[in-house]
Amino acid sequence: MSKEADHLESGGDKDLNEDRQQDATEESVKKRVQANSPSKEKTPQGSPSRFVSVEELMGAAKGVTNMALAHEIMVNQAFQVKPVELPEGSLERKVKEIMQKAFWDCLESQLKEDPPVYGHAIKLLAEIKETLLSFLQPGQGRLHSHIEEVLDLALIHQQADKGALDMGQLSHFIIGMMSSLCAPCRDEDINKLRDITDTVLLLKEIFSVLDMMKVDMANFALSSIRPYLMQQSAEYERSKFQDFLEKQPNALDYTEKWLENSARSLRETRVTGSNNASSDPSPLSILDVHNYAYLLLLRWDHSSDPFPETVLMDQVRFQKMQQEAEQLILLSSVLLIVCTSTGEAISGLPGFKETLKNTVSAILPNVHTPSFSVQEALATIGEKLCVDLCQCLSQHGHPPLSAEQQNTLKGQISATIQMDNTVRKLIDSRVRGYLLATLESSQHKTPPPLPGGLTPISRELKELAVCFSRLVNFNKLVFSPFYQKILHKILAAEEVPSTET
Repeated sequence: MSKEADHLESGGDKDLNEDRQQDATEESVKKRVQANSPSKEKTPQGSPSRFVSVEELMGAAKGVTNMALAHEIMVNQAFQVKPVELPEGSLERKVKEIMQKAFWDCLESQLKEDPPVYGHAIKLLAEIKETLLSFLQPGQGRLHSHIEEVLDLALIHQQADKGALDMGQLSHFIIGMMSSLCAPCRDEDINKLRDITDTVLLLKEIFSVLDMMKVDMANFALSSIRPYLMQQSAEYERSKFQDFLEKQPNALDYTEKWLENSARSLRETRVTGSNNASSDPSPLSILDVHNYAYLLLLRWDHSSDPFPETVLMDQVRFQKMQQEAEQLILLSSVLLIVCTSTGEAISGLPGFKETLKNTVSAILPNVHTPSFSVQEALATIGEKLCVDLCQCLSQHGHPPLSAEQQNTLKGQISATIQMDNTVRKLIDSRVRGYLLATLESSQHKTPPPLPGGLTPISRELKELAVCFSRLVNFNKLVFSPFYQKILHKILAAEEVPSTET
């Protein structure tokens, strides 16, 4: 019998999108490799052309695939090993089911012979013994000896030849060992085994539980080594990317374009924000341009613009953060409009702002899905909030909103769909400013103060900032040598302050 549980694949246990994130990353890399990744932009002068064999390209792609797996383990705290689930109705699944049924039917017929034939059963016992021994830690020598003694295959063969093999006693020992070695979450599964009297069914269920225990053990080992893996992961990813870069000299074209756009956008922002038009803004620093570049990833047009190579493995994560930020901006804009329109009438009411927030949030959960109409959602929010506000004002002795006030409020809420809406632009600037300040202050471990008007979304915004900062800092740690070289080149015409830490 083949070891079904030896075939494992990685994934996350959240929504997924995240289960498929690594596959999407690998597929993206392979597509670029197979096409020899010819950039639409001009190849950098420092990247001489050379002929590369298909074998070299695929070898580099395999290295990047391994790098993607290591990266997933590091940045996804919910990463877990999961058993393979073949698609329902697939040919592979049908063949597997037929083979397994044939094996168990053969085992059953052997045990029903007179005298019983234990050939298949002994092979299963050998496999069970090997699995139990694989669960032991180096210091568990006594258990190792006990398993070797009870599941002595030579002795079991002798007992089978003499007709003295007691499968019930061996099964009882195996279940006891599984109970002592399994995770607490498997206790119920182990207890169910004790109630099975049919030998064939019992062996079948024992293997099923052992498969789950293998997955538990793999995930336990993964969580144990993660702190130590952190020390090596950055160097490993950097070396694998360097190997790929040697095969594909133009593999940083999109990264260079991304950083150039960051420097240009930051210069324009500083010139626009300068109060004194006659004075030049302060020169850009490497750290400023680098941090601002990550902020640009939260405004990315994923449908048309190629994502920078050095952040490609995290494109799905940055896209999700981008959606979260935009949803928070829209939510905060609506709440600011409501609070401004009603003034002091509701500002002192305990819990009412949270009620308004929950109402708006409940209508905006799928704002980024293709079938979602933001315009209709905002109209619904306007109608609902007007009803809730009128009821609340009446209950607390205030006059309800007039028809004109309600129409004005609904119009202001609907207007937030426009990107150049004054309120939305204000909240957008403050949210993104806070995320940028989080990156700038991360080296000092002191979070920046929360800008005004963002108190209702403070918890969600801080959680987003922590995830954003953690992902950015790990990316910097891995790719800092490549970034330094590109940024020095971009800022060569200016006075460059001290390099980034």
